[in-house]
Amino acid sequence: MTFRRFINFPLPLLICFYGTWILSAQTNTTGWFHPGPLFDRFQLTLSTGQRTEALGPLFYHETNEDETTWAIPPLISHNSHPEINASEWDMGYPLLTLNRYGTEYRWQFIQLFSLSGGNDQRDIEARRSTIFPFYFQQRSKDPALNYTAVVPFYGHLKNRLFRDEIFFVMFPFYGQTRKRDVVTYNYLYPFFHLRHGDGLHGWQFWPLIGNEHKDVTTRTNGFGDVEVVGGYNKFFALWPFYFDQKTGIGTTNPATIHASLPFFYWRRSPQRDVSSVITPFFNHIVERGKKYREWDAPWPVIEFARGEGKTTSRVWPFFSRAHNQTVADNFYLWPIYKYRRVHSDPLDLRRTRILFFLFSNRTEKNTGTGVTSRQVNCWPLFTYSRELNGNQRLQILALLEPFLPGNEHIRRDYSPLWSIWRSETNPRTSARSQSLLWNLYRRDVTPKTRKCSLLFGLFQYQSNQAGSELRLFYIPVMKTGPQAGRPAAH
Repeated sequence: MTFRRFINFPLPLLICFYGTWILSAQTNTTGWFHPGPLFDRFQLTLSTGQRTEALGPLFYHETNEDETTWAIPPLISHNSHPEINASEWDMGYPLLTLNRYGTEYRWQFIQLFSLSGGNDQRDIEARRSTIFPFYFQQRSKDPALNYTAVVPFYGHLKNRLFRDEIFFVMFPFYGQTRKRDVVTYNYLYPFFHLRHGDGLHGWQFWPLIGNEHKDVTTRTNGFGDVEVVGGYNKFFALWPFYFDQKTGIGTTNPATIHASLPFFYWRRSPQRDVSSVITPFFNHIVERGKKYREWDAPWPVIEFARGEGKTTSRVWPFFSRAHNQTVADNFYLWPIYKYRRVHSDPLDLRRTRILFFLFSNRTEKNTGTGVTSRQVNCWPLFTYSRELNGNQRLQILALLEPFLPGNEHIRRDYSPLWSIWRSETNPRTSARSQSLLWNLYRRDVTPKTRKCSLLFGLFQYQSNQAGSELRLFYIPVMKTGPQAGRPAAH
């Protein structure tokens, strides 16, 4: 075949030929077939299992004790957990995903088209179809759970959009919603509504005038105890220029609020007083419950607070130092430097950031055991992690990982494309591995074995208890016997 004919040879046939050659070579070798970015198979470092990579970052298959993953980054990936009967499909993530856990599933396309279903706590199956925000449907063996909504013409929804029930006709001309015992009738939403519930009634013609009243009632909580639900009176006129409220009636912390924004805002209650003039420019807050006083001029640019529950000195964007018994939050020349700490035994969490995601150093420590985890990101140079079990991983480069730390979809679908260097260390097994340019150079070390491959496998070295061997161009050039002081492997 001439060179001209070769370059015009159909690409699919070339791929099939290449795949056949790879599988044949892999079958007939004894661990010496490592053509680097073209094809490689190796044991995992951070867990028990095996990984196969081919065509650089364009294909991999990985299996460990818990899950199996294969991917053609960034087009498609599949992850399965057989023991818990769960799986995930990504196709051009985040454009198209399919997640399944037992009988529950959800398929979505750019969060506009979705299909989902599964069994509820009563083991009744329900299936949902959504074309957001125009079409909502649910079908179940229980007719009481069925609904259909075609926005804006007609619809009935249950447990959607943060409401227990929604009914509408030619929305926004008419809509009815229910959340627990409170039912709201909307006419020309959001301008006019009527509302009623347990001891509650109200109306509004927004933004001109509105009034709502709720009596003091009781309810039984999840522990079977009867608790008081506070009442209130709320009134507004020319919102937000004037409103008057009394909340928490019948409780230990009733509050009275008078406001005419932006001119003044007053709140008085046993636990908290707020006085604001030309809101939000001049504020004074007395927190008797949390034990601190605060002065803002204006909030949140200038803020000073002193007391047991909060101590803050802030002049944004120049500096801020804020802390209480569990949290410390500081910045200098925001957003150049920012530091946050949360300490509540057994958790001690610290994070330092420079220019948002340019650099981030996050540590988490268990104060009881002393075990520490760490995550360091420097965009776009690298990402480093040390888990609570001691496993360490370094990746160079990191184009998306600093923005979405811990996102498994990014790790599966995109990280292989730009991870030109990978280094992993497992302190429990003393195993280490390094990979440069998708296994153009690869090194694996365990307490009993060492393997090194370079330049598509043209240079390879392996050693174990049985001895060591060096190959150049896949040809053995040096071989030694068992290492002194170590028994030979059988």
